[in-house]
Amino acid sequence: MDDSKIFIVGANGQLGTALKEKYPKARSADINELDITDKKSVEAFDWSNIEVICNAAAYTNVDGAETAEGRKAAWAINADAVANLVAVAAQHNITLIHISSDYVFDGTQPEHLEDECFAPLSVYGASKAAGDIVVSLAPKFYILRTSWVIGEGKNFVRTMLELGKKGVSPSVVSDQVGRLTFTNELVRAIDHLLISKASFGTYNVTNSGTPASWADITRKIFDIANLDLRVTDVTTHDYYADKEGIAPRPLQSTLSLDKIKSEGFSSRDWEEDLETYLQKELQK
Repeated sequence: MDDSKIFIVGANGQLGTALKEKYPKARSADINELDITDKKSVEAFDWSNIEVICNAAAYTNVDGAETAEGRKAAWAINADAVANLVAVAAQHNITLIHISSDYVFDGTQPEHLEDECFAPLSVYGASKAAGDIVVSLAPKFYILRTSWVIGEGKNFVRTMLELGKKGVSPSVVSDQVGRLTFTNELVRAIDHLLISKASFGTYNVTNSGTPASWADITRKIFDIANLDLRVTDVTTHDYYADKEGIAPRPLQSTLSLDKIKSEGFSSRDWEEDLETYLQKELQK
């Protein structure tokens, strides 16, 4: 595909950075050129010669969304702005790619299918579910529902690695279970859906492999980094017991990958991508 016809929204985030690496000729704009929360700004923008919008923008501060200001920001970016993009995508016959989250579910199912009913536990989850509903009304769309994203920038893997380098033996949540999703895996899936002209719709996209808890993943990080440190299991309830303003988390975040597999996409194991990621981090 001609990447000069791709427009990346949220180009400076973890996924946006990976998309720019994959599609170096893709267009993007800063907030002075395009404010996606402003309907007039979106309508006035020049969408000519754009065939695909990759919406990698999101308000992702799960706990911050529980505050008065954060609630407004979450809904503005995760829902209202998405509606603005859907409108221009429909008007200009543009394919809209949108990133969803496991937080649209309540985490009671051991594995989530694409058509599971929404049951968000938090403001963030509700705002993401609203965005998904709006995108599903677009004539041409791909929703990629993902979880536990790791890329360039602040993330769980880097945080645990830095703690380990300082000799900290952390207590880590052990009752939330899922799979990591590296941004290069999301980009591979996006590219596959576009090139293969897969059926429009919603696809779960994470790395494959055995689901694990955050505590299990931390042990794997320390093992790869040769850090001889103890990881203490703690429940979500106990971890946040003395903290205020904490959003509820889904305990089961594993997403079924059968649908995108049926479209010919082969997911990479999260443990293999974790090792590759950490080897690069350790060389810095």
